[in-house]
Amino acid sequence: MGYDELQVQTETDTASEKKHGSAFRVIAFALAILMFVALALWGIFSRRSVRASLNLTAANSAVTPVAVVHAQRSNSSGELLLPGNIQAYLETPIYARTNGYLKKWYTDIGARVKSGQLLAEIDTPEIDQELRQAEAAELQAQANLDLAKTTADRWVELLKSDGVSQQEVDQNVQAYKARQADLLAAKANVQRLKDLQSFKEVVAPFSGIVTARNIDVGALIQNGNSVQLFRMAQTNLLRIYVSVPQTYSRSMNPGVPADLQIAEFPHRTFPGNVVRTSGAIDPSSRTLLTEVQVPNPTGELLPGAYATVDFHLKLVEPPLAIPSNTLIFRAQGTQVAVVTPQGTAHLKNVTMGRDLGTTMEVLNGIDASDTIVLNPPDSIGEGDKLKVTQDQTASFTSK
Repeated sequence: MGYDELQVQTETDTASEKKHGSAFRVIAFALAILMFVALALWGIFSRRSVRASLNLTAANSAVTPVAVVHAQRSNSSGELLLPGNIQAYLETPIYARTNGYLKKWYTDIGARVKSGQLLAEIDTPEIDQELRQAEAAELQAQANLDLAKTTADRWVELLKSDGVSQQEVDQNVQAYKARQADLLAAKANVQRLKDLQSFKEVVAPFSGIVTARNIDVGALIQNGNSVQLFRMAQTNLLRIYVSVPQTYSRSMNPGVPADLQIAEFPHRTFPGNVVRTSGAIDPSSRTLLTEVQVPNPTGELLPGAYATVDFHLKLVEPPLAIPSNTLIFRAQGTQVAVVTPQGTAHLKNVTMGRDLGTTMEVLNGIDASDTIVLNPPDSIGEGDKLKVTQDQTASFTSK
């Protein structure tokens, strides 16, 4: 092979090598781009997968799993314990009806008196003097009436003989009638003063016990209610006024038995009965004012004492009861958390009734259809998402 042929062969090989090297570089560059695109796509899909997983985890963590119950009608006995204040059947302050000075009192606090019994005497010198003057005026009016009658009769007789005019007769007859009215007025004044004088004797308006004496001998007495002389109470029968929750109002009828319990008599009860109710619910407290009467023949129960009244009711519609561990105690009051149809929490304020231990009676605030959360977390709030995991109504029985 000549020099020229060798040179041509060399150039041909060099060109072939350059061509193969350029193709290799193109393929390497294409592979690099494909790898970069693959890595980018892998990163994007990986981040999306992680984000979706995180969103799912966050969504699951925002839903609180809860166990629930439904309120049931209480099947406890119709015993209702409520506080009350004992009052006398009658309790009356006694005031003076006349003016004078206290002459003497006959009964002190704690004295048992009969109706009409003398409690005190009042010295009334001014009333006595006015009465004597009024009696004298009555006598004067009687004398004027007698004179007017005689004069009228004479003028009537003279008219028959035409000795006087009709005008003069009429004047004397009317003067007689005026004297009759004067006498009636004088008698009324005498009777008024006698009535005032009779009030010098202060008597008991009914049989009972004297609970207060606020005057002493020589005290100035004035007609009216400025000074209370005595205070009396009839204690053989006592009244106890009780505010009964609205839920029990339909069962609170006259004749319902009620026992009185007092701390001073720990092992005794005093039987009584409901005699009347106010017939209206107090809008401020949602309670029914109820009067219970209890016999007190020995007088051992004292008016004004605090007592507990145990009503023996036949409930028309028992109140709803819920487990005690459903309650939430916050500044807004006692609440329960209810699961809404949308799966969120709704907080309801409730008014509690009797504490039955593991259960509580609810007077108002919830319905029998409400789904109530058991053991609600302290952080539960309005609108929180909830997931019901267990319904424990079957195991909940109100006692």
